[in-house]
Amino acid sequence: MIANVVSKESRLIVGLMSGTSLDGVDAAVVKVSGKGLETKAELVGFTSTPYDDKLREKLKELCSVEHSDVAKVCGMNFYIAEVFAEAALKAAKEAGLSPDDIDLISSHGQTVWHIPVADAADWSLVRSTLQIGDISVIAKRTGKPVVGDYRTADMAVGGQGAPLVPYADFILFRDEKIGRILQNIGGIGNCTAIPAGGLPEQIIAFDTGPGNMLIDQAVYTLSGGARSYDDGGQWAKEGSVDEGIVAEMMSHPYFAMLPPKTTGREVFGKAYAQLWMERMKEQGRSDADIVATFTAFTAHSIAQSYRDFVLPAAPAREVIVSGGGAHNRTLLAMLAGLLPEQTITTSDALGLSSDAKEAVAFALFANNFLFGLPNNLPSATGAPVPTVMGKLALPG
Repeated sequence: MIANVVSKESRLIVGLMSGTSLDGVDAAVVKVSGKGLETKAELVGFTSTPYDDKLREKLKELCSVEHSDVAKVCGMNFYIAEVFAEAALKAAKEAGLSPDDIDLISSHGQTVWHIPVADAADWSLVRSTLQIGDISVIAKRTGKPVVGDYRTADMAVGGQGAPLVPYADFILFRDEKIGRILQNIGGIGNCTAIPAGGLPEQIIAFDTGPGNMLIDQAVYTLSGGARSYDDGGQWAKEGSVDEGIVAEMMSHPYFAMLPPKTTGREVFGKAYAQLWMERMKEQGRSDADIVATFTAFTAHSIAQSYRDFVLPAAPAREVIVSGGGAHNRTLLAMLAGLLPEQTITTSDALGLSSDAKEAVAFALFANNFLFGLPNNLPSATGAPVPTVMGKLALPG
């Protein structure tokens, strides 16, 4: 089965991505040809399957030491795999394809916990990561081979298991004459700086900090669950930014850490958002002010990361934004104000859907896996060597 897929001139791969924002599953049907750094990708179809509020809140519980337990993790590992399988089949159908047309499925899984640095106080909490959504379940439900569980391989050779998308960013967006920064703004923000004419080992990539995570949590809490995100950044636009609070939030030690570095919901999750919401409420700030301040914090964390760790070594003319944050006009305007020497645009303007980009990346990872080729980028994850990431589940 796999040998037949490898021998084809091009392959139809469904890439599945569900990020730290916990908003749903993105599924991209990608026509992939070639391999390695010479891979070519064409987006054939894309769908996004949102999580309902009940599922989203269950996942938040799993991402919290206080509310999670082994039974919940065990059950959700299989439950959400069914959701992923349905998302893959839906993407094929909406692209006008049958399941028989699909060669392979690639799943990132749903991250519930990430430990990029070992806990010095507990010998058992070694560097590790956990993405749920069992790939055997996806394979059996769809009848297709599935590659998944990528991050663990990078960590096994000494990397932080993230960010992974910079490898695909280099394939899709490198330019001989223009220095670019690819900024994904999902639940967490991460950047990939590609110097003009740069080589893979010259890439600078790391998590810039929270992306939509704090904004979404504030919107959900302050709206009493009626809204899960700030549509277009409209609520933030109505408020005033508390610059003092932003400065305090920017004093978090994560922002002074040298790349490569990663973070997640275990650091900037619900508890962190609640702390600052309560603080601002005590000061009499309005709901709109809170959303505006959290939005400004995300913008400042991105811009400061560039000034500290990117631009001195990799001058860039363009910042290309993807992910859900690409639709937040207030956030993009704040970012443009903080980076007057760079042009802020979205990946849509370069021909690739900002919503689909990360799902496309996982299709490329699976393609390399088929050929036994490395699909991590050591300069991004801190791994000492390139390695082949992924595990295979067969449908038969």
